[in-house]
Amino acid sequence: MPLKTDQIVHSRLDSVDARPLLAELAQEYERRYEGYTGFNTPENAPDEFAIYPPLLFQQPYGDLLLVRRGFETVAGGAFMYLDDETAEIKRVWTSSNHRRQGLSRTIMAALEEEIAARGYRRIYLTTGPRQPEARNLYLALGYTPLFDVDGDFEAIGKLAFEKEIVPQSPGVEVRGLRNRVLALRQRRLIKKSFRWREYPEVRLRDLAGKTTA
Repeated sequence: MPLKTDQIVHSRLDSVDARPLLAELAQEYERRYEGYTGFNTPENAPDEFAIYPPLLFQQPYGDLLLVRRGFETVAGGAFMYLDDETAEIKRVWTSSNHRRQGLSRTIMAALEEEIAARGYRRIYLTTGPRQPEARNLYLALGYTPLFDVDGDFEAIGKLAFEKEIVPQSPGVEVRGLRNRVLALRQRRLIKKSFRWREYPEVRLRDLAGKTTA
């Protein structure tokens, strides 16, 4: 169980506190996906962390939340803009030394709360075929899989999920000149990122349309 002394703090991806998160995520991705070619990434694509620079995970559209235990970062997660009504969660992580303590649920709950407070209506996220822990977590938290759950995950590649959290929310409202400038830069970076990654092929609304057809 998370300790009562754990604190959730807002941070930046390029901060000292976030270094353990980035370092361990990089090691984890390298270990689990060595030799895997199912993500359809262009041959000349930059590193995963270069596609999504720290600016994307800052206000007004994004944020990075960390769980701090004393002077140690033990879990974290971030979100960024996907569209006017949707935040995309990325970089969800729990320290390998602090797993099986409910920290993944803690950080996901904190992210959902912050995303709702920003005015987003829904959340989109993806995980990889070799991360069953993440896949099971998102299913347990009520995220709808946007892929065939009986399919070959290795062949599918990125496994996408979506969840509506505030159905009537109008979207993020950006106030102030500084925030408007930052929001414009963030949206340009998001648009640029699709040079290296695929647009979501299926969304929650598509599944709803099939259900009612």
